[in-house]
Amino acid sequence: MSASRPPAQPASAAPSSASPAPPPSRATTTAALSASPRRWLSLAALTLSVLIVGLDGTIINVALPTLAGDLHADSAQLQWIGGGYLLALSVAMLPVGLLGDRYGHKRLLLCGMALFGLASLGGAFAASPGTVIVARAVLGLGAATIMPLSMAILPRVFAKEELPKAIAVWTAATALGMPVGPLVGGWLLDHFRWGSVFLFNVPVTVLALAAGLWLLPSDARRTERAGAVPFDGVGAVLSALGITALVYGTILIPRDGWTGPAVLAALGSAAVLLTGFVLHERRHPHPIVDLGLFADRRFLWGTLIAVFVNFAVMGILFVVPQYLQAVLGHDSFATGIRVLPLIGGLMAAATASESLVPRIGARAAVTLGMAVLAGGALLGATTDGADGYAFTALWLSLTGLGFGLAVVPATSLVMGSLAGGSTGRGTSLLETVQQLGGVLGVAGLGSLLGYGYLARLRTGGLPGQAADTARDSVSGADEVARRLHDTGLAASAHDAFVHGMNLVLTACGIISLLAAVLAAVYLPGRPAASRKVARGGPQDAESTAQGMKAQDAA
Repeated sequence: MSASRPPAQPASAAPSSASPAPPPSRATTTAALSASPRRWLSLAALTLSVLIVGLDGTIINVALPTLAGDLHADSAQLQWIGGGYLLALSVAMLPVGLLGDRYGHKRLLLCGMALFGLASLGGAFAASPGTVIVARAVLGLGAATIMPLSMAILPRVFAKEELPKAIAVWTAATALGMPVGPLVGGWLLDHFRWGSVFLFNVPVTVLALAAGLWLLPSDARRTERAGAVPFDGVGAVLSALGITALVYGTILIPRDGWTGPAVLAALGSAAVLLTGFVLHERRHPHPIVDLGLFADRRFLWGTLIAVFVNFAVMGILFVVPQYLQAVLGHDSFATGIRVLPLIGGLMAAATASESLVPRIGARAAVTLGMAVLAGGALLGATTDGADGYAFTALWLSLTGLGFGLAVVPATSLVMGSLAGGSTGRGTSLLETVQQLGGVLGVAGLGSLLGYGYLARLRTGGLPGQAADTARDSVSGADEVARRLHDTGLAASAHDAFVHGMNLVLTACGIISLLAAVLAAVYLPGRPAASRKVARGGPQDAESTAQGMKAQDAA
């Protein structure tokens, strides 16, 4: 998958001293930047952009009650304020990678940042629920550009030895935004109007845009126009319709259940459309996605492991904030602070993996990480209603540690399988598969949480409407209990929620154990060259290259 070496110029064709020097190639620019301290500032610009995307994905949740009151938004409109963002993000990610490869990763990334900032500005001064929904959808388009292309630029900034560290920092920034979003949103709403949750993005986006313009490496010069290669319009339409149907179906699941007619129709349509998309891409001479990437074990199993990790972590971040707020009684700000041990474990793992992976190999590191993640989730599944926050902090730290140990080397394997000219398509495919896996995972785990909650909740003796409100959510049960001064209902709701949470964490643990087994069996092993280097033995460049070839062949 590596690019072929251009033929050598004959001596007579060498430019004279009076001729202007040729522009530096991408390889030359990358080598120069990877040896410069400026690369860490470039990483800061990239992580700032994905941090603001992570924040925006969850910050809006705490503003929904305020939007309902100030803009008179009904429940369907509130649902689409979140769903519109998710839909646009999922649909746009695949074609963005191809466009980035053709027209320049930096160029499109900066356009995505600018779009994100403008949509945030529009959302801050929206005067109706419909305008907010449109602003959120445009924010999703900007996020779909930022996420894969910021990752695609990492190999151009960092040498192979430092790339895992850069991936770890980038991953931590994406994960940090999810729990910190409600924290920031809660603080803003305590001091300013609801538009501040949008306006907050604007100065951060401007800073990231300025840093990207100054610090990120320039896009390589192309000898032919990108427009000369036809764009796969049919593939783009099939993928957009298929992903739209899939995401729309999962959005309906909390309301209609898995067997609702609309859900079955949407998910069935998604299966047909996405199957047609795959068949079309296999025949098209210039496809949107390179399905041949899955023939490389590093990409295939690295991507699948990343999906498993995302599934487990999204499940944990789905239930833990609700537990901290509804059962332990913390507000949004305190909840955001108390989820940070997961990020602390991730950063500790990132530091440890820098020395651990060269010694034991990516396969062993990923297997160990998934086992630790499973252990943390299964430990959390033993939570009792009387347990305090200290126990939660313990198992959250373990899950964060496993998260980092697994996802950093798995992502590094994926990045190592991508050729320089197709990193955008590769990272878009990785991010899209992770995103859709997370969407389906949260839908499935949400249903499991609801099942466990209803199985333990006791609503006998309550009026019909009060019982329905209590069965709807634990926060609804708390509201009914406060109104009726029913301490028994509150205790029953808290116990029922903890039961449902433990079922979700058990599922996350089992999925992580399965991923650990798959990693141990199918991830490519460590070549002999790497083992000698880890022991400090002599190793020249030629034998190292032979070892990497042997790894690829395995």
